[in-house]
Amino acid sequence: MNSPAPSPSTASPASAPVAMRGYPRADGRKGIRNFLLVAYLVECAHHVARMIASPYQGDGVQLIGFPGCYPSDYAQRVMEDLATHPNVGAVLLVSLGCEEFQRTRLKEAIAASGREVELLTIQSAGGTAGSVAKGRAWVEARLAALMAAPTVPLALSDLVIGTKCGGSDGLSGVTINPAVGYASDLLVDAGATVMFEETCELIGCESHMAARATTPELAAALTAAVRKADSYYTELGHGSFGGGNIKYGLSTLEEKSLGAYAKSGSRPISGVLKPGVRPPAPGLYLMDTVNDGPVRYGIPNINDTQTITEMVASGCHLILFTTGAGSVVGQALAPVIKGVSNSRVFARMEGDMDINGGTIADGIEGVADVGARIVEAVRAAAAGQPTKSEALGHQEFVLSYKTYEPLGPGCLPV
Repeated sequence: MNSPAPSPSTASPASAPVAMRGYPRADGRKGIRNFLLVAYLVECAHHVARMIASPYQGDGVQLIGFPGCYPSDYAQRVMEDLATHPNVGAVLLVSLGCEEFQRTRLKEAIAASGREVELLTIQSAGGTAGSVAKGRAWVEARLAALMAAPTVPLALSDLVIGTKCGGSDGLSGVTINPAVGYASDLLVDAGATVMFEETCELIGCESHMAARATTPELAAALTAAVRKADSYYTELGHGSFGGGNIKYGLSTLEEKSLGAYAKSGSRPISGVLKPGVRPPAPGLYLMDTVNDGPVRYGIPNINDTQTITEMVASGCHLILFTTGAGSVVGQALAPVIKGVSNSRVFARMEGDMDINGGTIADGIEGVADVGARIVEAVRAAAAGQPTKSEALGHQEFVLSYKTYEPLGPGCLPV
């Protein structure tokens, strides 16, 4: 059984757009999935949480968690944002019992959002076997209601969409990334909210972004975000231009930056976000995912899975993920639509890829044609059709320690 989601329209794509329906939430947002989360609050509870969730993966039960024991304001905020995400209908929290994560605060935030929530403490529930039995009983009692939940009409203007690239190659900036940029323009024009990130891969593009800012203050904030990434990586002595990029045809950081920038399209940039900050209005936003302050927790932006998690924490319903070499990354809370830059990798990994952008290089389609297909893939996913990563059971999720300062006054002009 696929994860609980609105049934896709049976209408032919040629006759009408796919009819989208969503799950209404108390805060006015609408989900495109109705997942039940099992969330562990320390690594010591990970195994028990996985044992609870694993029999129900095909029924829309997703596993997430924070491994750290000592408290983190960043992780607390992100977990609260994820547990009250519009794609989530109910949450089971799994605690060992002695970690410092503020589990009661998290439970109260979920309950206040109108979702069913339960806190299971392993040390009080009889250890592993007792906790697994109690957790599964709670999950089973709620799945039927989640699957039968009513839906309401959904428009593109209800959606928040993130863009991401990983395993880029020499064609990424020529084919699939510009196609995502074209799709981004179409989505923004339709009233959707779109965000892009990877400031560590936008070095050299800050003046171009600043020219698209809606205010001078925002232009300065965009420039500062990229310069912070540059400074951070200089201090680390390690950037995000890796051996895999070179192997598959990228020649310089400048080429990679231009390819990453192409995903942002051409519309005005409405603001700068940080993880867990929701866009205040429709439009196009840059997300700053590089840790604030000195180097503390290692390389912050090299992990595609964590930065996807951070965009989802800021409200993304789904992710447009481009690749050249063939990344298979999915996500636990948000469907991931995978686009590939070349037909060779698409033919080899068709089971993982939703969109072949290699047709542009093949001379079969133009950027606008592939961009339009990406928008239709967004509609289909929002109507309940599983993406390739969903159908394969991908539930990637990473959350580690990071630190962020509040946004500056010029970051969100709206």
